Amino acid sequence: MAGMGKQAGSPDLVYGLEDKPPFMNALLSAVTHLLAIFVPMITPALIVGGALNLPVEMTAYLVSMAMVASGIGTYLQVNRFGMVGSGMLSIQSVNFSFVTVMIALGTGMKEGGMDENAMISTLLGVSFVGAFLICFSAFLLPYLKKVITPTVSGVVVMLIGLSLIHVGITDFGGGFAAKGGGTFGSVENLGLASLVLVIVLLFNCMKNPLLRMSGIAVGLIAGYVVALFMGKVDFSALQNLPVITVPVPFKYGFAFDWHAFLVAGAIYLLSVFEAVGDLTATAMVSDCPIEGGEYTGRLKGGVMADGLVSVIATSLGSLPLTTFAQNNGVIQMTGVASRHVGKYIAVILVLLGLFPVIGRAFTTIPSPVLGGAMVLMFGLITIAGVRILVSNGIRRREAVIAATSVGLGLGVAFEPEVFKNLPVLFQNSISAGGIAAVVLNLILPEDKTDETVYVDTDNLEH
Repeated sequence: MAGMGKQAGSPDLVYGLEDKPPFMNALLSAVTHLLAIFVPMITPALIVGGALNLPVEMTAYLVSMAMVASGIGTYLQVNRFGMVGSGMLSIQSVNFSFVTVMIALGTGMKEGGMDENAMISTLLGVSFVGAFLICFSAFLLPYLKKVITPTVSGVVVMLIGLSLIHVGITDFGGGFAAKGGGTFGSVENLGLASLVLVIVLLFNCMKNPLLRMSGIAVGLIAGYVVALFMGKVDFSALQNLPVITVPVPFKYGFAFDWHAFLVAGAIYLLSVFEAVGDLTATAMVSDCPIEGGEYTGRLKGGVMADGLVSVIATSLGSLPLTTFAQNNGVIQMTGVASRHVGKYIAVILVLLGLFPVIGRAFTTIPSPVLGGAMVLMFGLITIAGVRILVSNGIRRREAVIAATSVGLGLGVAFEPEVFKNLPVLFQNSISAGGIAAVVLNLILPEDKTDETVYVDTDNLEH
């Protein structure tokens, strides 16, 4: 890069945390980060919209507000207003943890007779109130460290990935609509999804980091073009669109349900584990301390921003947000840890979200095209959970906790009615497995004589 800034503390950094890259360098870095998060950012809204059979305009609004809220959240994180924000290049995006929860809760509400507006207003209302739990948890981080261990957070992330794979493979075969139309698993659908998957895998094998990172985007574009020639793309959703999408607080109203809140609240608290890990990783790759007062302040501010941003996001009509881990790899790849790059990312995201044609365009992506990319993405989330689980070594105690928790979580996913006589918290795979991991981690005694097995997770990447 031309016009390098002051040499950062780490020899691997071109621009340190407080360096201000020239405009073109900052813009290039911002676009690189957007490549890493754009598809995962808009995918949750598309998945939830498809699974719950939401109207096209409602799904498009969810996508648009996801971009707007992500931009607002990123701006808060990188600027650090008082006690809000990490002050690092922490990018906010939609929290995948809520996808299966939203689908499960929304499906139950529809079966109970709710229409789409009432269902969405309840889901977003519950998420709005639950987001304040994240803000409150920021003050409890010193105490939560005894509970938020790599074993617990690894189990939660694993269950998130494993529970999402069902949605990914459904889209791989054609989506929920294809099941009703009798075309599920057709040769056309499987061929289209496989094409996307193969392209993503081929790009993932390339040595150039930028090409590897853009593999999902290239795969989706290629699959979309092929779907066009196959006549699988419906452009009717793009007709008669307004020029600008105006964010409307509580556009679909505000409703609340205590049973849904218990599940959503548990997922919010469990997602704190993931946020702490992501913020710690960002501090590491940005050459910032990962212990002491400065680190604690950044961690507290980052988690506080996570909660506040989800309050804003859900009020505007987006799914809840969280700090994204993908961008830590981009920082390592580019050597740019400057938080000022985040301001460019924030502005671009807000601008993209304000134009409705962008949100609607994503709703025209055929399910098999999405499925081809999602199977891999959700599998990688599962592997990320494994990496967290073994990051500090694993003993027999940790193995028992993980095995029991994952077994219970997947058991609920396979047989949702097994705990129908227990509180609603135990009827969701992620919350059931996560709660089991927390309880077992607190009550099972530690055996200091048990040998710890370590895995070099750095070498797993090569």
